[in-house]
Amino acid sequence: MAVSSPTQTSQIMNNVDAVRATLYDAMKNDPRTVILGEDVGARGNVFLITKDFAKEFGPQRVIDTPIAEASIVGIAVGMAMEGLRPIAEIQFADFIYPAFNQIVGEAAKTRYRSNGEYTCPLVIRTPYGGGVRGALSHSVSIEALFYHVPGLKILAPAFPADVKGLLNAAIDDPDPVLFLEHKKTYRLIKGEVPDGHYTIPIGKANVLKEGSALSVVSYGLYVHWALEAAQQLEQEGISVEVIDLRSIRPMDKTTILQSVEKTRKLLVVHEDNKFGGIGAEISAMVAEEALFSLDAPIRRHCAPDVPAMGYAEPLEHEYMSSPAKIAEAMRELARF
Repeated sequence: MAVSSPTQTSQIMNNVDAVRATLYDAMKNDPRTVILGEDVGARGNVFLITKDFAKEFGPQRVIDTPIAEASIVGIAVGMAMEGLRPIAEIQFADFIYPAFNQIVGEAAKTRYRSNGEYTCPLVIRTPYGGGVRGALSHSVSIEALFYHVPGLKILAPAFPADVKGLLNAAIDDPDPVLFLEHKKTYRLIKGEVPDGHYTIPIGKANVLKEGSALSVVSYGLYVHWALEAAQQLEQEGISVEVIDLRSIRPMDKTTILQSVEKTRKLLVVHEDNKFGGIGAEISAMVAEEALFSLDAPIRRHCAPDVPAMGYAEPLEHEYMSSPAKIAEAMRELARF
């Protein structure tokens, strides 16, 4: 964690409070910062993240937009190219699809197509993920859809301190960043958050628990479940190393490879679909660069290949993993 204004003090926050505090400080400290999206102004966001921001910073900096995601991101791209630091909110990740061309065809290509003459310092924030009975239109994971795009960074912090440090890093970054916030962790996860401005380097994973029997790589909500499962297995005599990616792209290959070379087994756990997901790229990278360090096939524990998460509780339960399911996947790999 790189702290630009070192401090010995901290506060207990949950993830949603960490988002709110970081956005407030960015608005307070840099007049170029602009927030735009649906219901971010008068309502203060559906999760109340920007509550009262419009009163303090005015409607020219906290902009309520129409329900038009392509316009939200397209306008933000123009703002970024002309010197502002826009933070565009997509109310739920499930609604980001109309903005796909603006993100992929415009924002991510700005630096390359202008030979570095223009950059696009844009942050696109959006809540994603299931476990909240959100059904087909409020439970989606979108990371794999954008993972193929050079020029776009993708972050998915799981802990409040990482939310603040990585969101600050995203706001400071000269290029576009897709910042994913798992909605189930918003008020579920709490932790100490250092006071003052600090950043966490984009592209650096965090080893949450060291182990020797197998390595588990995850991000978002499933990091917490993987950590809980690993602690259960520790009581059974199985030592599991747990890595929180935090930065999906760029990916911290070094930390993953060092872990695999130590434990010789790899399990990738994520909420998005298995086919074509982040786990596929991690598996390919490890197979290419550390195949002969492995004592077992790489395993992926991910969502089934169905179009969406159902509303009915049994369907949601079947789609999503759990600490118990992850623990069993760990046991199976450890026994191999």
